[in-house]
Amino acid sequence: MDDFFHTQNKKHVHPPKHVKKRLNPDQVRLLETSFAANNKLDAELKLRLAKQLGIPPRQVAVWFQNKRARRKTQSLEQQLENALVEKRRLEKDVERLQGELEKAQEMAALALMKQTGPQICCNISGSFDENGGFLPIDGELFASLIGE
Repeated sequence: MDDFFHTQNKKHVHPPKHVKKRLNPDQVRLLETSFAANNKLDAELKLRLAKQLGIPPRQVAVWFQNKRARRKTQSLEQQLENALVEKRRLEKDVERLQGELEKAQEMAALALMKQTGPQICCNISGSFDENGGFLPIDGELFASLIGE
């Protein structure tokens, strides 16, 4: 009876159904060469490669499937990196264009001040009073802005 309880409490260790062996560099090189020629595996090629490499046909099929998945992942990572580079470039363009817009608005405001005088002038980028009217500008400030 004691033996019964001892065997029930022990963990059962099952031997693995098959031992997965790593491919050696020559095997990988042959698989890589075959993959480069054709990334889809037909039955004839699978059997021929399995026989050449001394591995089960299923392992050849799984290797090709994993290689396609890795290639797709690498492609997506490269696309993401390219998109991030493009995003950074566009952000810099936006900053540059915003700076150019501000300068153009300042130049337009100065041109308007020269044409209309200091009493009606405003900063085009938003110097208005609460009612939406123009804020008058001081005469000395106007003269300094237009370089007089």
